[in-house]
Amino acid sequence: MNSKIKVISVNISVAKGTIKLPVDEIILNDRGVETDAHAGKWHRQVSMLGTESVNKFSEKAKRKINYGEFAENITTEGMLLYETLPLDRFISNNTELEVTQIGKECHGSTCAIFREVGNCVMPKEGIFCRVMKGGNVKAGDEFEYIPRIFSFMVITLSDRASSGEYEDKSGPRIIELLNEFYADSKRQIDIEHTIIPDHAESLELLIHKALQNNIDFIITTGGTGIGPKDITPDVVMPMLDKELPGIMDMIRLKYGTDKPGALLSRSVAGIIDNSFIFTLPGSVKAVNEYMKEIMPLFNHLVYTVNELDLH
Repeated sequence: MNSKIKVISVNISVAKGTIKLPVDEIILNDRGVETDAHAGKWHRQVSMLGTESVNKFSEKAKRKINYGEFAENITTEGMLLYETLPLDRFISNNTELEVTQIGKECHGSTCAIFREVGNCVMPKEGIFCRVMKGGNVKAGDEFEYIPRIFSFMVITLSDRASSGEYEDKSGPRIIELLNEFYADSKRQIDIEHTIIPDHAESLELLIHKALQNNIDFIITTGGTGIGPKDITPDVVMPMLDKELPGIMDMIRLKYGTDKPGALLSRSVAGIIDNSFIFTLPGSVKAVNEYMKEIMPLFNHLVYTVNELDLH
């Protein structure tokens, strides 16, 4: 995907449900576009639409579509905006926008272009952003596209694996599952893997390192049982800002119905700062079971902690 887009037009409307009209420049602030009808303390402060979408629709409508007619604040050129993802960013010399939503519900007869043509491209191909850094934007400006990469730290706890006596299989399996899960997604991921002994201080130091590096997900494997060296939940629990008990309780009950030994797992899940942590058992079989239930939650968790309501 192209890393830069060019601003072709900037547009403002004074009332909702009307087209926007091109202006020389727009001013972005913490409410969105200054003087625009859609400005406010919400997640759809700035709307963007590419000429790639405008031109395609213009052919269907059999007439020239003017910039702003789809009620977009910023008309761009250079990439298919609708292929971006929430939390991706667009950065110019003096402004920064964060993608919050792709498309929207069509308002039908309350939309000016829909009333005329009977269709609209904005609900499918327009995107919405919130202002992260204010400033002025005008035609001719360029934005650099910065995709949001989800980061993972995988930690294997095992005395034997850390000493080289035993091959770590559960950590690599977590990595394999993550890569498989995101293989068909546009979302990019970055994974770091570390093997440490069953040592409380070593685990705590690694978690603090992950927090300093703003890692999105910390996934540990090993040390969740009831043995004398099973210390993972005991280290993690006091560090949590919020526990997410429902996730692990559901997994224990689901697999414990047929395998009572699964009920002995003390695995925990929770939030520390803006990072999510999941402590998984050490067996590959358990990793497969836990990751199957946990991975579908990842996008929702990150969006929620970043205050995006994308239900």
